[in-house]
Amino acid sequence: MKNNTKMLTEAGVMIALAQVLSYVKLFQLPQGGSVTLGSMVPIILFSATWGGKYGLIASFIYGIFQFMFGGFILNPLSILLDYIIAFGVLGIVGFFPKTLRGTLVGSTIAILIRFVCHFLSGWLIFGFYAPDNLAPWLYSLQYNSFVFVELVITLIIIAAVYKPYMNFKKLHH
Repeated sequence: MKNNTKMLTEAGVMIALAQVLSYVKLFQLPQGGSVTLGSMVPIILFSATWGGKYGLIASFIYGIFQFMFGGFILNPLSILLDYIIAFGVLGIVGFFPKTLRGTLVGSTIAILIRFVCHFLSGWLIFGFYAPDNLAPWLYSLQYNSFVFVELVITLIIIAAVYKPYMNFKKLHH
């Protein structure tokens, strides 16, 4: 029971922290999407600590919050692709080894899946924003490339905080 309370408390704190960090935008795109100051890091660290099952639950909740507090949608499919699934996949980090390397690899894969979700949404749903001389899939590829900047920022922050965070967790677990 004590571990459940700790896990739920930490999930709430990390989801809230991720949500707050999502408002610290380094760059904002016109039809949604932004580069933030590491907003995915709290969810990734939670997933690396508590495992994939709880990580997926927390990350799906975070995706719902991202939609509820400022989502830009055109139809229900964009809710799934741009929010629920795109952020929900961050929890898969918890299925990778609980090492810095495992967390970095898991984060890279999760964020690449997030990119695929945004790319599909951009191509299939938001493609009409593409200029006449640019195919919708290519427009989506270019537009959603912001995710790669977000990936680099996330990996740098995780590499910097992983060991101190895990040491802190060991002391207080």
